Amino acid sequence: MNVQEVRQMFPILNQQVNGHPLVYLDNAATSQKPVSVIEALDDYYRRYNSNVHRGVHTLGTLATDGYEGAREKVRNFINASSTEEIVFTRGTTTALNLVAASYGRANVGPGDEIVITPMEHHSNIIPWQQVARATGAALKYLPLQGDGTIDLQDAEEMITDNTKIVAVMQVSNALGTINPIKEITAIAHKHHAVMVVDGAQSAPHMKVDVKDLDCDFFAFSGHKMCGPTGIGVLYGKKRHLEKMEPIEFGGEMIDFVGLYESTWKELPWKFEGGTPIIAGAIGLGAAIDFLNDVGLDNIQEHEHKIVEYAMARLAEIDGIEIYGPEKRAGLITFNCIDVHPHDVATVLDAEGVAVRAGHHCAQPLMKWLDVTATARASFYLYNTEEDADAFVKALIKTKEYFGNVFG
Repeated sequence: MNVQEVRQMFPILNQQVNGHPLVYLDNAATSQKPVSVIEALDDYYRRYNSNVHRGVHTLGTLATDGYEGAREKVRNFINASSTEEIVFTRGTTTALNLVAASYGRANVGPGDEIVITPMEHHSNIIPWQQVARATGAALKYLPLQGDGTIDLQDAEEMITDNTKIVAVMQVSNALGTINPIKEITAIAHKHHAVMVVDGAQSAPHMKVDVKDLDCDFFAFSGHKMCGPTGIGVLYGKKRHLEKMEPIEFGGEMIDFVGLYESTWKELPWKFEGGTPIIAGAIGLGAAIDFLNDVGLDNIQEHEHKIVEYAMARLAEIDGIEIYGPEKRAGLITFNCIDVHPHDVATVLDAEGVAVRAGHHCAQPLMKWLDVTATARASFYLYNTEEDADAFVKALIKTKEYFGNVFG
């Protein structure tokens, strides 16, 4: 399946924005949806919309089969051992908060340490700040190298027997850094710490094998991998999930409710209180089918070629500062010298090119970079070299415009 065939499956790409063909380069924020995902959502609502698990009627059975079938697709997608280890959530943020609030608060205390990095998304910083504040644990940050990577020697020195939790993103949403999760996990486990991985920017773009990584928890979102918004996944090793208490209570997650005490359902349902995200899960299952058909290895290779091509084209332009390592995932974070990134994004949008501008929910990293904000172009399986050319052309026009204004 070539990139032009892939593009035909995304109806939103076939439009003009501000009189120009749409060039969508904001995939790190959210991806577009193929027809198969849109049709899966439509089919659920048109044909078998019903609640799951409780009903014995036909529609309820179809909905339950679709919902639990999606869980099995997720299990296979990340190579988990059992569907008991797959918890549906609203997204990566909710999944990380669940780990922090349930596992974190119960397993750390004064004198213990939580180790994270300055490149983390706010969703993998704030929950651990709250755990540290509530328990008296110390929050520590692995230092970054000058190119925004982690030195494993620093991890060896900082992760100690006092460390109870290590939480690191697999791929940086702001730098494109690909972190050595398997190696960091091995260091954490040597000290009997658990490893929590933010996989929001890795699961859509590369093969993830949680058994091979040996991480204890892995979180990701559907909307960044061609699926619907409002659905995400928390993978957790069964032995951890079994000991954790739910943090949402009500219908669906209970086994027995008495006047003064209650018991919970077995895994994974004890963490899925209330009517679950049925359509979202079914849509996520369709997205996984789609990504598997294209092939995660093919996607990663394609993105690698596109980002290399785009980086080479950007090198032709004076006054562009690019952040992050040479070896990176499919995104480029940059600034135009003397032009605010929001102004850059506004002019690019006028040319039909959609990029992100701001702090990317990574304010500590922006401080480390000594900037207030950056612009970011992020690529996916449907982007082309022509998209990169249009991006560069619009960027040159941006520089010319502001050079004339301020020159």
